[in-house]
Amino acid sequence: MDEHLIATINKLQDALAPLGGGSQSPIDLPQITVVGSQSSGKSSVLENIVGRDFLPRGTGIVTRRPLVLQLINRRSQQTPAEQKKSDAVRDQLLDLNLNDEDQKQKQKGGDEPQHGQSEDNTEEWGEFLHLPGKKFFNFDDIRQEIVKETDKVTGANSGISPVPINLRIYSPYVLTLTLVDLPGLTKVPVGDQPPDIEKQIKDMLLKYIAKPNAIILSVNAANTDLANSDGLKLAREVDPEGTRTIGVLTKVDLMDQGTDVIDILAGRVIPLRYGYIPVINRGQKDIERKKTIRQALEDERRFFENHPSYGSKAHYCGTPYLAKKLNSILLHHIRQTLPEIRNKIEMTLKKYQQELYSLGPETMDSASSIVLSMITDFSNEYAGILDGEARELSSQELSGGARISFVFHEVFKNGVDSLDPFDQIKDSDIRTIMYNSSGAAPSLFVGTEAFEVLVKQQIRRFEEPAVRLINLIFDELVRILKQIIIQPKYSRYPALREAISNQFIEFLKDAMIPTQNFVVDIIKAEQTYINTAHPDLLKGSQAMAMIQEKLHPPVQVAVDPKTGKPLPNQPRTLQPQQGQHQQPQGQQQGIPEEGKNGFFGGFFTSKNKKKLASLESPPPVLKATGQMTERETMETEVIKLLITSYFGIVKRTVADIIPKSIMLKLIVKSKADIQKTLLEKLYSTQKDVEGLTRENDITIQRRKECKRMVEILRHASEIVSSV
Repeated sequence: MDEHLIATINKLQDALAPLGGGSQSPIDLPQITVVGSQSSGKSSVLENIVGRDFLPRGTGIVTRRPLVLQLINRRSQQTPAEQKKSDAVRDQLLDLNLNDEDQKQKQKGGDEPQHGQSEDNTEEWGEFLHLPGKKFFNFDDIRQEIVKETDKVTGANSGISPVPINLRIYSPYVLTLTLVDLPGLTKVPVGDQPPDIEKQIKDMLLKYIAKPNAIILSVNAANTDLANSDGLKLAREVDPEGTRTIGVLTKVDLMDQGTDVIDILAGRVIPLRYGYIPVINRGQKDIERKKTIRQALEDERRFFENHPSYGSKAHYCGTPYLAKKLNSILLHHIRQTLPEIRNKIEMTLKKYQQELYSLGPETMDSASSIVLSMITDFSNEYAGILDGEARELSSQELSGGARISFVFHEVFKNGVDSLDPFDQIKDSDIRTIMYNSSGAAPSLFVGTEAFEVLVKQQIRRFEEPAVRLINLIFDELVRILKQIIIQPKYSRYPALREAISNQFIEFLKDAMIPTQNFVVDIIKAEQTYINTAHPDLLKGSQAMAMIQEKLHPPVQVAVDPKTGKPLPNQPRTLQPQQGQHQQPQGQQQGIPEEGKNGFFGGFFTSKNKKKLASLESPPPVLKATGQMTERETMETEVIKLLITSYFGIVKRTVADIIPKSIMLKLIVKSKADIQKTLLEKLYSTQKDVEGLTRENDITIQRRKECKRMVEILRHASEIVSSV
């Protein structure tokens, strides 16, 4: 069962490999990632675990692409007879009482079976994911294939790439395990490497080890200060507490005599959750002398057993214990993360299935059917958004018909209400119009001519905000258009989407012309006929009484409640006796009122008597100057009251009727006629229709990507569901 769990993860790794490997895959699989500097001995540790020489060696950066190494224990896949044979070979290989290596090599054909290069080897082989079905029994060929595949992607000049190489090794002598060998950390560029090679490698490693499900195997040289370890320093960046990091101490045999790593193993230097395991690798001289890995493992065992510091804990040291420890950690980690992985696969699969559905199938009906379907969908969605019946109603902002309502009842109404007739009409204007409307004979009463002239001028001011409202509604309808065509199904056919968009805007522009004419006619109708009989209009007599009261407020006199007579020492209003008329001050002095303070007072008072007697011609432009008389003041105030009253009536009318007019002429018309118009414009010829339904290249490519993702994730879902 335990091996089945690791096998499941291996299958998932293979299934997800086309997505770009561990750093690019959307699924975070549990895996052991191996990090360390170039000189830390990473490759030797991995070869000792496998028991084979198969990794490229040399100076500089040897590992230039991540290597996903899956070790498969074949014992579970063998028949009882094959297991018996393998056990016999393994026992013979592990028989430590045979001291004559030459004799053993002679018996085994020059090297032990698990390390030999014989083509007759049938128990151990390697398979590359990029070469399906091809088995490599010769491990030198595996090394050459790794170099070849690396150079194929990165070039032969020490370039690097994050795209992994997937290698699976089958052997009855390994523990089932999955490791990701990452490029070693470097500081100095070599060959054609860019100056920032250190940053590139570090960024690549971080993409792998930063994932929460990655177990970090930090390989560190024991004969250097652990605090300066590049691999451990990098691991601490993403795992500062050391909860998912295990340390490996290499070159323990090269430490100065009298020194050891006991303090590190005890967690007294830099503690890690999984601790540290010391190992001994073959040195360069050992490799040149063809020292076998089996011999190296035996020497490693003897070193730890006979060392005074490690002897009592020898069974916790060495490569075999490291392999068992990694196997145990990986199994435990897989058990913990498998439910989460299953959920992540299902969620990601559902997301890509939905996107694939929105992109539509690869083959559809005829071009005419596509155009008809798109036009129908667009028209229905347009009407639905206007009526508040969209499939997805936002709770974050107003949209569609709600925005139009806001423009009508907030923007336009407040704009109309803000119009003030008296920010353009001055008292002097009213006074001038009163005299002009009277002609040669001064008027005895307040006439309607001045009132109508002034109020008509102000009614014309409603035309500009009404036309502006049409433009605002046009902008809102175009906003709805963009809200609709941004959907993936319209992006699928860019020519059709553009044609629908252009024809819709052209339709709105055409509809704006009669709408604007209609709205302007409404304002002109208000100007043409001033309804002085409007029931809401202030009456002239009421206006006169209000102004009279304003100019001559009644004096409040205290009255004796018993006698009804005014109390003494109280001001009293003087009333002229019957038959008498109180003369204005100007007339009492024999000067006509208008002559002193009236309309022409300012002109004549500047002339001396001699000039007055000469009857000079009046100036080309005569303006009302001088102080107004009481009568002029009263008439002016009355007209202002009437203008205010009637202007308020027109405000209410315009604020109500103009939105209704735009709704009738533009919005309702667009809802009713847009489908018919689009069909007429876009169904001209079959050739045009076929051109409109040519799919977007991006859509075609995205559909391929989504189909690929769905197939990969379905396969992954089947794999994980089998557990």
